[in-house]
Amino acid sequence: MEKAARSEKERASGPEELGPIKRVVLKLSGESLAGNGGYGIDPGSLDSTATQVLEAVESGAELAVVVGGGNIFRGSGVAEQLGIESATADYMAMLGTVINAMALQAALERRGVPTRVQSAIQIQEVAEPYIRRRAIRHLEKGRVVIFASGTGNPFFTTDTGAALRALEIGADALLMAKNRVDGIYDKDPRLHPDAVHIPRLSYMDLLSKNLSVMDHTAATLCGGEHLPIIVFDILKPGNLRRVLKGEHVGSLVWSAGSRGEKDV
Repeated sequence: MEKAARSEKERASGPEELGPIKRVVLKLSGESLAGNGGYGIDPGSLDSTATQVLEAVESGAELAVVVGGGNIFRGSGVAEQLGIESATADYMAMLGTVINAMALQAALERRGVPTRVQSAIQIQEVAEPYIRRRAIRHLEKGRVVIFASGTGNPFFTTDTGAALRALEIGADALLMAKNRVDGIYDKDPRLHPDAVHIPRLSYMDLLSKNLSVMDHTAATLCGGEHLPIIVFDILKPGNLRRVLKGEHVGSLVWSAGSRGEKDV
């Protein structure tokens, strides 16, 4: 039932040889669903994202999605202000990811895309519990699986949840979807017009240069298992489909080496 892991030969090929990919985890930040407003769910951004997921499914991809919740509740930002302990604030933020997951599920099902939400914290009235083998089976049947609640544990980000789920389901790559930022830059291009785009880099570069792409725990997980990371603009029409076809879109984080070889 489970998809076989990519061979060592495939894992050892260079960044330019990644080529078409079939099974992926798409990490969506809560901000990408909020659009320019920065809070809540923007209908236009939700519609654009759902359309891209539909195109990916129609192309034959096996697609899982991990959603953040920063557009609903950002635990780290309010815990201190409200006097809420960090663990409780993180659980509150997990509930925000469930809201986003349900919204994306509804948008996809309106387009005829069979979708399942799996939550790392049990909310059985609205989502299945996360079960690895069941998630893989859904993907094999052509369903989109949306993973909510991150890892289900406080003190871990949804970036780490996305890396963990990608490794668990044998994904070919982790796709980091950004809101109107077309890859990795040496500094924030929205604040610095002279920011330089970096099309290819290693896991070590990602960590040592402290680039704002994902948290260090997630990057270390991907580097340790040699899982390619592709960073791209999700709101540009057709971008997701082009990524899956193997076109050079955004930025690729990957280093030559076999699966399991530690290079970070």
